[in-house]
Amino acid sequence: MIQAITIEREFGCGGAAIAALLAERLGWALWDERLTEEIARLTQSSPEVVEKIEWKRDPAVYRVFLSFLRGAFEGGLPPTSRLALLDAERIARVSEAAVRAALAAGSSVIVGRGSQYFLRGRKDVFRVFLYASRDYKIRRVISAGTPESDAIEQVETTDRHRAAFVKKYLKMDWPDRQLYHAMLNTELGHENVADLLVDCVRRA
Repeated sequence: MIQAITIEREFGCGGAAIAALLAERLGWALWDERLTEEIARLTQSSPEVVEKIEWKRDPAVYRVFLSFLRGAFEGGLPPTSRLALLDAERIARVSEAAVRAALAAGSSVIVGRGSQYFLRGRKDVFRVFLYASRDYKIRRVISAGTPESDAIEQVETTDRHRAAFVKKYLKMDWPDRQLYHAMLNTELGHENVADLLVDCVRRA
């Protein structure tokens, strides 16, 4: 019996909204923002900081800045007040613990954060990838209030950063199609995609 569904998605395709619909229809817990909060807790950071960094490779300047902080300050502070420096590598390590905590908490819909990879060997996990056309994604991001130029930039770069992160820290391609039980185009409509996934899970 399926105990969890992982939702990996292209930026702007509506994956978060579909995951919320799916969790509501199944009566399962939704782990999306809750995962960010769990990662923040495990890294002694804040959800806002984690959101800026998670699943992105560190820009070169930021990596140099972290190295500077580690060398200049962290080593000289007492253990109780050392800086809890947060970078992409640490996010990758902690994400698996957060994903497994979500699964252990009960039936759940888990959004991103490498969940499809970390739970790939589980027979009780149904893994999904959601995508859409570039134009559709841009229109969705604009409809949420983002200026057109920013929407285009976000759609064109966010998934590229995510793919680079997965390649570097998980040593795999993104998306790796063999990981998924289903890959659906969200242009079918959020309600329809959620209905299809409910049906898939109940038949699995």
